[in-house]
Amino acid sequence: MKGKVVIITTGGTIAMITDPVSGASIPAQGINKHVANIKGLDELADVEHIEFSNVPSPYINPDTMWKLSRLVFKTLSRDDVAGVVITHGTDTLEETAYFLDLTVNSEKPVVCTAAMRNIDEMGTDGPRNVLASVRVVLNSLAIGMGTTVCLNEEIHAAREVTKTYTSNVATFDSPGHGPLGIVDEDTVIFFRKPLLRATFNVERIENRVALVKTFTGDDGSILKSLPKMGYKGVVLESFGRGNVPVEVYHVVKYLIEERGMPVIITSRCFKGRVLGVYGYIGGGKSLADIGAIFAQELSSMKARIKLMIVMGITDNREEIERLFRLPLKGA
Repeated sequence: MKGKVVIITTGGTIAMITDPVSGASIPAQGINKHVANIKGLDELADVEHIEFSNVPSPYINPDTMWKLSRLVFKTLSRDDVAGVVITHGTDTLEETAYFLDLTVNSEKPVVCTAAMRNIDEMGTDGPRNVLASVRVVLNSLAIGMGTTVCLNEEIHAAREVTKTYTSNVATFDSPGHGPLGIVDEDTVIFFRKPLLRATFNVERIENRVALVKTFTGDDGSILKSLPKMGYKGVVLESFGRGNVPVEVYHVVKYLIEERGMPVIITSRCFKGRVLGVYGYIGGGKSLADIGAIFAQELSSMKARIKLMIVMGITDNREEIERLFRLPLKGA
């Protein structure tokens, strides 16, 4: 008996065609239905299609992610459903995937996929990615893996994956980690499990979380303006191990001590952890000493997603810091 897989379509390049007049890629009416009706798909699974939206992924926002998360959870709660495949634009796919990983409390597989080429473009990758993703959902080892991302026949953990190339079909990678597994023709092979997963039971999220990248000569004025703009928390992308200019240090101190704002520190490096190693003013240790919270090895985009979710649970700085710590079991 074939398992039931629900394909939830949201739009993106996988549901776009080339405009014959302008030559630009645009969303196409009815294409989402074709995405869920790929040749050979009905031989693999009993497929059900839900059209959530048909928009480019830069249009996806945290409220959209929250609504999608609730739909995915509701769908997975059905006894007849083995798992869910979500088609999405590549630009913000990693944020949506990580949001789902943190908020969908189910052991059933959720696989996000996409395409780098339009459905009517030569060598389109969308259909093959959908087929591979359905195979992953139906594999028993995918149970308990959380939300994964499957493109170009590689399976990546939502927590680790990022878009690395603006146009290449092999754009998604997990720097410093590597894929969880691969899809080789009709065979799914898992190499490892994502051991650092966490899921939160939340009723709301905090949308007003900013992401600011520091730079050489940064005087901290952008960071300091955030409370007046209504932001409740901020992710600060720092240098190296978690270091910032002196002026930025003083603004971080102001935000934490006078405005009560959680400040999450990430790094512009795409491998390695941020840590309070350097003790000079502006060094990571000086930031830790005034209450800045280190996002471990999370990217800035992922840390922002996590802070929005965590702030939906608590605004207590110590509790937020606890929830950002790595679950180092056995340490």
